[in-house]
Amino acid sequence: MGEHRTHNTAGETPCSLSSGVLGLAWLSGWRGGWDVRVQDFGAVWLQVQGVSGCMGVTGRCVVEEERRVRANAREYNEKFQYASNCIKTSKYNIVTFLPVNLFEQFQEVANTYFLFLLILQLIPQISSLSWFTTIVPLVLVLTITAVKDATDDYFRHKSDNQVNNRQSQVLISGVLQEEQWMNVRVGDIIKLENNQFVAADLLLLSSSEPHGLCYIETAELDGETNMKVRQAIPITAELGSTSQLARFDGEVICEPPNNKLDKFGGTLYWKENKYPLSNQNMLLRGCILRNTEWCFGLVIFAGPDTKLMQNSGRTKFKRTSIDRLMNTLVLWIFGFLVCMGVILAIGNAIWEHEVGVCFQIYLPWDEGVHSAFFSGFLSFWSYIIILNTVVPISLYVSVEVIRLGHSYFINWDKKMYCAKRRTPAEARTTTLNEELGQVEYIFSDKTGTLTQNIMVFSKCSVNGHSYGDVQDMLGHKAELGERPEPVDFSFNPLADPRFQFWDPSLLEAVKLGDLHVHEFFRLLSLCHTVMSEEKSEGELFYKAQSPDEGALVTAARNFGFVFRSRTPKTITVQELGQAITYQLLAILDFNNIRKRMSVIVRSPEGKIRLYCKGADTILLERLHPLNQDLTSITTDHLNEYAGEGLRTLVLAYRDLEESYYKDWSERLHRAGSAPEAREDHLARLYDEVEHDMMLLGATAIEDKLQQGVPETIAILTLANIKIWVLTGDKQETAVNIGYSCKMLTDDMTEVFVVTGHTVLEVREELRKAREKMMDASRSVCNGFYQEKLSSKLTSVLEAIAGEYALVINGHSLAHALEADMEVEFLETACACKAVICCRVTPLQKAQVVELVKKYKKAVTLAIGDGANDVSMIKTAHIGVGISGQEGIQAVLASDYSFSQFKFLQRLLLVHGRWSYLRMCKFLCYFFYKNFAFTMVHFWFGFFCGFSAQTVYDQYFITLYNIVYTSLPVLAMGVFDQDVPEQRSMEYPKLYEPGQLNLLFNKREFFICIAQGIYTSILMFFIPYGVFADATRDDGAQLADYQSFAVTVATSLVIVVSVQIGLDTGFWTAINHFFIWGSLAAYFAILFTMHSDGLFRMFPNQFRFVGNAQNTLAQPTVWLTIALTAVVCIVPVVAFRFLKLDLKPELSDTVRYTQLVRKKQKTQHRCMRHAGRAGSRRSGYAFSHQEGFGELIMSGKNMRLSSLALSSFAPRPSASWIDTLRKKKGCEGSSASSPGGAADKTLRV
Repeated sequence: MGEHRTHNTAGETPCSLSSGVLGLAWLSGWRGGWDVRVQDFGAVWLQVQGVSGCMGVTGRCVVEEERRVRANAREYNEKFQYASNCIKTSKYNIVTFLPVNLFEQFQEVANTYFLFLLILQLIPQISSLSWFTTIVPLVLVLTITAVKDATDDYFRHKSDNQVNNRQSQVLISGVLQEEQWMNVRVGDIIKLENNQFVAADLLLLSSSEPHGLCYIETAELDGETNMKVRQAIPITAELGSTSQLARFDGEVICEPPNNKLDKFGGTLYWKENKYPLSNQNMLLRGCILRNTEWCFGLVIFAGPDTKLMQNSGRTKFKRTSIDRLMNTLVLWIFGFLVCMGVILAIGNAIWEHEVGVCFQIYLPWDEGVHSAFFSGFLSFWSYIIILNTVVPISLYVSVEVIRLGHSYFINWDKKMYCAKRRTPAEARTTTLNEELGQVEYIFSDKTGTLTQNIMVFSKCSVNGHSYGDVQDMLGHKAELGERPEPVDFSFNPLADPRFQFWDPSLLEAVKLGDLHVHEFFRLLSLCHTVMSEEKSEGELFYKAQSPDEGALVTAARNFGFVFRSRTPKTITVQELGQAITYQLLAILDFNNIRKRMSVIVRSPEGKIRLYCKGADTILLERLHPLNQDLTSITTDHLNEYAGEGLRTLVLAYRDLEESYYKDWSERLHRAGSAPEAREDHLARLYDEVEHDMMLLGATAIEDKLQQGVPETIAILTLANIKIWVLTGDKQETAVNIGYSCKMLTDDMTEVFVVTGHTVLEVREELRKAREKMMDASRSVCNGFYQEKLSSKLTSVLEAIAGEYALVINGHSLAHALEADMEVEFLETACACKAVICCRVTPLQKAQVVELVKKYKKAVTLAIGDGANDVSMIKTAHIGVGISGQEGIQAVLASDYSFSQFKFLQRLLLVHGRWSYLRMCKFLCYFFYKNFAFTMVHFWFGFFCGFSAQTVYDQYFITLYNIVYTSLPVLAMGVFDQDVPEQRSMEYPKLYEPGQLNLLFNKREFFICIAQGIYTSILMFFIPYGVFADATRDDGAQLADYQSFAVTVATSLVIVVSVQIGLDTGFWTAINHFFIWGSLAAYFAILFTMHSDGLFRMFPNQFRFVGNAQNTLAQPTVWLTIALTAVVCIVPVVAFRFLKLDLKPELSDTVRYTQLVRKKQKTQHRCMRHAGRAGSRRSGYAFSHQEGFGELIMSGKNMRLSSLALSSFAPRPSASWIDTLRKKKGCEGSSASSPGGAADKTLRV
């Protein structure tokens, strides 16, 4: 039912799909269809199903153990039948569209059901209704869906043609030829030029840069917009011409296709030699070539085998919990319909056998009916047709219209519009709106989602002195809002004008020649992998692998140590105006295990020095013992910086002897060329030289949070939404941001960090964490909860006392997600208030989301801004894309998108909650009105010999759900509100009914059905009882079939219209127009169908001329209608009044508060107009007025349920709810004091 996103599995071979780079196809569907929206940006993210190594032409699949690729040998490579780059996402052509589309639509149970009813109605022996009562709405739905599917497939064809026909330069027979993307094959050599996307996973062979270097941007893969360096192996770096490359016949034997973005292992065999290959030699699909004129690459993986596509994740069916519940309820209703048909069929058989047989002369059986049993059998099918309106097809159409309206409200919301980027919020699907009101878990990326991904050099510690605090005129730390002018860097012509620093004492230390400060900035200008580009004299542009490095090098630049340029063997720095070139001897690069980076340089004086920067946990233990005092001071500074949520690094250096360096360098060269365990050998040598270092200081960088992130997280937490951060960033950074956005606080009982490298280590760390939480819980609760709730996972979690957080690294998470440990991990994580997963791959993000979906059965939402978040976004029930610094891949794969994380608060608490409320009220009313309408036929069957005669005429049956009652319920479903949007944001606990699924569930459904059946009983039996003895004004008998039908129909329309008025909580002009307009339309159509004019035109169709006018002219009829309406409506009004008075919901309490506020404001204005001279202004939010305290003390209209009482967030001052709590707890002591309530402040 409804729209859902799916992948086409019928008739598609997995390898017929591949990703291109011209457009991006966003795949979704409605009723099993596809939806492709093409953007001229980024890479194509398509769903790839099946295993690696699927063959594009034959569909044959081979599980690869290793991949063999020979350059310039298509015939050799084709025998392995590797996947190609051809994309085919379209489903139809002109010939197949109609049959295939209809076949797909009738796979929907609802459409098949109504087609079955239509076929029954075409059988004269059993049909009591005309065929058009079913075929008109069915054809309407099928046509709308077909037009939408045809439009979608047109865009799919367009996208396919754009991507498949994109030109690429392929080396064929020694000549570069323009080839279409679809014709690129594994083993081809491709030429890429600057700013082009990488089409497939390539082995870099050569480039225009020295030593085979090239620079790429990997935002599509890992979300990082900073440049990375890749290098060809030396033996191929010399192949710069097409003639040389044409003769290249090397063979690569490597790992099979996999999803590991940061690892690649293989060997190149060429000229009887073998050369090891690593990830540093690979250009992965989705990357962009930057600052490199050209490069050549050998295609290793294509299409679905590329690492990008291996990480893209499966596109899931996205259907809401209400959809699933409705499917179940529809089956129940169908079972109920069959039961009613059986009862009436049995009644017909008995009646025909006992009574009908006596009237064969003037009531003969139809032709072909020879027994009472067969008459009952036909009667069963007749009643199935008549009673099918308990689930009309208009239900499905109405649901889609309401969802579409909710989507437009999100798109039009000006409060979710970002003026800076000119980006509105966008609902990219209409399926999931109501599920936005039921979210329990949010999975968020960090960089670019919670933060701006803009790094700022904020503070530093040099030789035990901390710099960066803003000072006032007297040298004291300035308070917020007293920030003076920033430091003036005008003395430095190469300074970056965008850089700002607020502590002038650091610049003074540089100018005064402080050697420690000079060495500090010298390290920052040398120890990095930043690339410099000088477009004109003095105009420097830095391209950094990480924003942290860019910020540190920029800081050194502004303080006079300007990194100017580099070659593979030198680094040139301008130190306080003097250009100095250092010889670069070695770079000891950063990785997740080392958590540090070093360079070894030789100064112009010949001195060899190692400069190192890295995490404090790693570097501080590698310092020389002489640094103990300085280490203690610096550690205090680091703790201070970390407390402010800053990202910290420690800086150190070590002087090396010439003889030692030569020996170490030789060993390094041998380790680098080792055929096996090369990385282990290098790690040991790096570890050896990075010891006994001298501490220089520490840096503190601020990754600025997006505006409103801490407030948004706090409010969502109050709404009982759990937030998990899944980031590819390192642990220290993620933890710092966790503190900055208040996910982690110093008040937490404990923060568990899981860093185990083996299964046993991870299991032990998780076990210890659970034991600590359980022990603490037992000590607080004396074991009470454990005794009561030890059997269920959720119950155990509820018993945990205290606030805990869990931080887990990617390598540990890989073990935690294994089948035998995933439940332990989930149990531990769900017991924590905050969960942060660091260094996770895109696929691991999706696995974490899938784990929560699998075991918690909760609605999940994933939010991210980069291509590395696409898997997570697709896997979650709801995917939200942030249009930020990292491209728009996440947006194009998402269900909803906007530009800032803070808008998530409004999306969920306002739009989501309203959508859930509206859909629930719509469904409750819809089932009510249709049971009230249909069940009248059931009761009438007992008085018409079970003959399948209808109470209403067939035109009323056709128009009831299309005209008379459709628009009012649509207006309620689109516009209704229980509380204004400000209150939805102010009281996050209002969100909890959606999480608990309280507003529409099986219990609420049965209540609606019971009310509908109750209404139908009164609707039939009151007019039946009145008409039994009633007469017209002229004394004639009132009771005739046509008059009875008009009376019942009129009563029904009036009752359901009054009921929709009672259900409507927020009245608009549209609601008034639709409700009263539908009533007017009913009477207008009724009188028209019974008019002389229609009878003259269609005498066989409109036979009852003047019946409506004559019937409704009788006072008895109107009294009957009024009595029926009153008896149907009054119990509902009474029940709701008592419920509101005795057990109000939180929304009722908030509405009451709103009324009180308005009353207070009105009276306050009146008092101000009549004010007395010299009166003192009250410090309260509202002035006290007589009567309110008495109302609270009396408890009338103010008794709150426990849910409502516990739902209000704490306020700075006492609220009237707090007052009420105290009143209930003090055993009437306040009741004896009339002024007791007068001392309380009304603050809501």
